[in-house]
Amino acid sequence: MATYNITLDEEKARELFLSSYTDGAMKDLLTQVLNQILDARATELCGAELYEHSDERRDYRNGYRDRSLVTRFGKIELAVPRLRGQSVLGEGLIESYSRSEQALMAGIAEMVINGVSTRKIDTVSQVLFGTTISKSQVSRVCKMLDPVVEEFRQRALCEWYPFLVVDAMYLKVREDGKVIPKALYLAIAINKNGRREIIGIALNNRESKESYREFFKNLKARGLKRVDLVVSDSHEGLVEALKEEFTGTPWQRCQTHFSRNMLDKCPKKIWGEVKELLTSIYTARNITEARRQRDEALTLLEKEAPKAAELLDNAFDDITAVFTLPLKYRKQLRTSNIIERFNEEIRRRERPIRIFPNDDSVIRILGTVAMEIHERWALQRTHFNMDEYLEQCLTILQGVSKAEGDERRAA
Repeated sequence: MATYNITLDEEKARELFLSSYTDGAMKDLLTQVLNQILDARATELCGAELYEHSDERRDYRNGYRDRSLVTRFGKIELAVPRLRGQSVLGEGLIESYSRSEQALMAGIAEMVINGVSTRKIDTVSQVLFGTTISKSQVSRVCKMLDPVVEEFRQRALCEWYPFLVVDAMYLKVREDGKVIPKALYLAIAINKNGRREIIGIALNNRESKESYREFFKNLKARGLKRVDLVVSDSHEGLVEALKEEFTGTPWQRCQTHFSRNMLDKCPKKIWGEVKELLTSIYTARNITEARRQRDEALTLLEKEAPKAAELLDNAFDDITAVFTLPLKYRKQLRTSNIIERFNEEIRRRERPIRIFPNDDSVIRILGTVAMEIHERWALQRTHFNMDEYLEQCLTILQGVSKAEGDERRAA
């Protein structure tokens, strides 16, 4: 079999790399060409050919080292000459090819964020680049997201957000050889311009008053000082932490969660009636009408489901806190649906992973998802027109100022 020495200049090698062919012969040809270029560079830097005695020699060869390079023709193996005093890989050809490898790594990270399993990533990589990607390689690639996610999580916040929605969801995380459920804390705020912002994402071992307080303290440390209404479910630790960290802030108990709690305490034969009664309370035009609807519901429930009646009576003020707002804002703030839709997106990305290898991977991947959704919201139309609400705030402020003035004059 005949052997040919192929000699091409560096510009030709670039053109070859940028061609559209994916033939295996092209991969072999590219390997030969790049190895020839590396040897030529080594000769130039040394000032002498291999084993040549020359008074103009500037350096000495010291064998070869293998280097893998991912190209559009697949993964190729290069024999890189080693020199005693300098590197053959300076600015130029190899570095430009390395940028292609970086693009591949960025693509892998994007696939992970979008919920593509490691097995599928490996298949895609094999088809497109002729090389496989291991789980450890995927993990190393994704670590480049860490500083970006941390900057997003610790960014400065506005001093005032009119509305805040808080929730937690459980994920499976591997720790010390065991798989344990951990709580991912999430906070979405509506700013004064009516846009949604993801202002908090954190991981903790469980939901508790102490962990929620830590979560809220982080929000305050980043600049948050005032919230006008907080919406959440009725987790005891969350509610207690809110009372301590946002003293005096009204709390709206999610009406969807409350309806489920009510039905759990009622016999199935009256579920239809209970749902209608609760809906009449939720959609009342004002708080006076809501109280009247509550009284009608209590009349039925005291006979059929006394525990449900007690729950409704005790929780009425919490499920109707939203009635302090203008009518147009109540429907979207009477439940935690804003954050539930975000949770669904998190679940969609989390489902292919199933079990996260550690805490850092949770924040890395789901933090990036949160960051992408946050940026998407910033480009969309406003979630609320806040004009009516801001006008109400101004009216209340003017009323308070007038009342304080009257008190001082009376004194």
